[in-house]
Amino acid sequence: MNFSKQLKKYRELNGYSQEILAEKIYVTRQTISKWENDKTYPDIHNLIALSVLFDITLDELVKGDVATMKKMVNSEHMDKNTKGMLFFILLALIVGVPSITIFGAKGYLPFGILWGISMVFALKIEKEKKKANVKTLKEIIAFTEGNPNLETLQKQRNNRKYFVEKVSIVLAFTAIAAILALAIVYATELFMKI
Repeated sequence: MNFSKQLKKYRELNGYSQEILAEKIYVTRQTISKWENDKTYPDIHNLIALSVLFDITLDELVKGDVATMKKMVNSEHMDKNTKGMLFFILLALIVGVPSITIFGAKGYLPFGILWGISMVFALKIEKEKKKANVKTLKEIIAFTEGNPNLETLQKQRNNRKYFVEKVSIVLAFTAIAAILALAIVYATELFMKI
């Protein structure tokens, strides 16, 4: 991304060390270093603080990064991992549940393996989201496009609410999977009687 180069350029033009810049915008020197080395990306509030401090527009500061951010948010890797996760979950239900019904305790092995593979994909999705800092990037894209929903996106950053949302999604998904599993067990038992 260009932001790291822009940050370093404007920091040096203004004669600031990383320590001084960090003090001026109330972050640590390590944070500035991470930004300059493309390890992390600042949130919208820090970007605004930097643009005000350097007396430049936000567009000048992030110069060319919006397109890159959009690609990160809509990552192909996330799409592939999501499809992989859903495929193996469905496969676990379609193959695993009947095998449990037919073979008893031994039937848990294929179910567990398929479910485990789906969880590997789920972990990859979470890792990709964390790496891309999806929420922060969504905020920046919304801001640079003049999107009036910026405040809504910022409210979504409430970590407690985010945790509750994630738990709710997992519980809902588990309930749906359980209902599907019961339906498959019922269908398998009907098939076994024929």
